[in-house]
Amino acid sequence: MSTTTTTPALPGHERTMLTSDIAVRAAGRVTPLLLFLAACGGGEAAETVVAKPPVQIAAEQMAVVDSSLVENGPSLSGTLMAERTAQVRSQLGGTVLAVYVREGQRVAAGTPIALIDSTVAAEQARSARSALRSAEVAAQLATRNEERSAALLKAGAIADRDFEAARAQALQATAMVADAASRLASASKALRDATVRAPFAGVISELPISAGDVVQGGAGGATLLAVVVDPSELTLEASVPAEHLGAITRGAQVEFRLNGLGDKVVTGKVDRINPAVDAVTRQVRIYVAVPNRDGALASGLFAEGRVTVEARRALAIPLNALDPRATAPAVKRLRGGVVESVPVVPGLRDELRERVAVTGLSRGDTVLVGGALGTPTGSSVRITRADG
Repeated sequence: MSTTTTTPALPGHERTMLTSDIAVRAAGRVTPLLLFLAACGGGEAAETVVAKPPVQIAAEQMAVVDSSLVENGPSLSGTLMAERTAQVRSQLGGTVLAVYVREGQRVAAGTPIALIDSTVAAEQARSARSALRSAEVAAQLATRNEERSAALLKAGAIADRDFEAARAQALQATAMVADAASRLASASKALRDATVRAPFAGVISELPISAGDVVQGGAGGATLLAVVVDPSELTLEASVPAEHLGAITRGAQVEFRLNGLGDKVVTGKVDRINPAVDAVTRQVRIYVAVPNRDGALASGLFAEGRVTVEARRALAIPLNALDPRATAPAVKRLRGGVVESVPVVPGLRDELRERVAVTGLSRGDTVLVGGALGTPTGSSVRITRADG
């Protein structure tokens, strides 16, 4: 037998108060539960939502601090020239019959460059050879006549003046032989000059003639036939500020870059120093010997670089690693994947290699360079590479 208990109905305002009281009690029980869940990890989820994504930085925008040789010295600029350059000119006038070489061709000493018509020179050589033979015959007769006159004078058969006349004829005949021999040598040289040859081993840099051209000979208006350059030894003719003259010595190392060769650094040594300073530019001329055995360098290139007067091994960073936004010298260092600002003390600057010695960093530290310096301090970083 069941018993049913009936709850009496409450007035409306009392029922509303009872419902509010139940809601408050329920809230009181739920709030501690939420706080407990937050303490157990609910806050981690909230933090993940508000955390900033890592900044992506390319590997090329970072540099590792390492020990290297940092060099410094006065800057220079000048032109790279061949140590030996010959302008080969025609010594014989006439028509160019053949040209044996081309521009840019490497030649050995004595290599034929061109052939000039030698018809006139050959005739002159034959004539001079005949004149020499005639002079030699005349000289022999005059010498025998002098010997006979000397014997007759000794025997008293002729007067002194007759012997003197015979002796003068012999001397004149001997002089004629010498003159004829000189003419033959000159004609023979002209004949040899018909074949123009390279004076030394090098490269034909200019060849302004072709077969059929008529060239002039002689010292005054001789025609330029070719320019031969020896590229194995080059000279950098450069200028440096006069105030650095005392620090530059013969044998000092010079490093420079050339137009057209990108960032390649070429080295040489100071060979000569001009003692006179240009009154207008206040620059002094120096001459730098530059080996070029492999022929990789070319004469005529413009060069910019420096003379090394101070060198030191130290921890160094690229010049573009110094933060230009900082009020004092500083770099952005990457440690534990987070960017931090580190003050540094710059030292010797190597303008040619764009590096600077610093203190305040350790070997192996990673610093940001270039555009990556705009990364805010405290940012987490993700490194990206060009290969993906």
